Amino acid sequence: MEQHIRRLLSGGRYVEFLVGRNGVFDQFCCSAVRRVRSQYRDDNSALILVLPYITAAYRNNREYYENYYSEIEISEGASRVHPKAAIGIRNREMVDRADLIICYVDRQNGGAYEAMQYAIRQGKPTINLAEETNR
Repeated sequence: MEQHIRRLLSGGRYVEFLVGRNGVFDQFCCSAVRRVRSQYRDDNSALILVLPYITAAYRNNREYYENYYSEIEISEGASRVHPKAAIGIRNREMVDRADLIICYVDRQNGGAYEAMQYAIRQGKPTINLAEETNR
C-alpha cells in the first residue's frame, strides 16, 4: 500500500485520498496515507473521510476526526437513504470521483466486492491488494 501511495505523491499532481471508516482495511489505508505523507511528502495531497451519514462516533468525537483527516465529507446521496443502503451509495460516489481504486477484496461478496465490480464496470483502474499478496 505504501509503495502505491508514494508513487501517487511523487507524480506531481494533487492527490485526494478518499476513504471510508467502515472496516479494518479503511483504517489500514488511513494509517498508511498518514504515515507516507509524514515521511515523504504532504504538500500535494489530502486525506478525505467520506461518511455515508453523520454517525454517533463522528458527532461525539468531532475534534478527533477533524484533527486526523484533512477534510470530512458527508455523502449527500447516501445521507438521504436508509442506513443499510447508504454505504453502497457512498462507495459508488467515491468510485465515480476516483481516478484510481485501491482495494483489498479477497471474496466474491460484500460491499467492497460490489464497489470493486462497479469500479471495473466504470473502467476505473483498479489495484486489488489481495491479488498482489497472493502472487
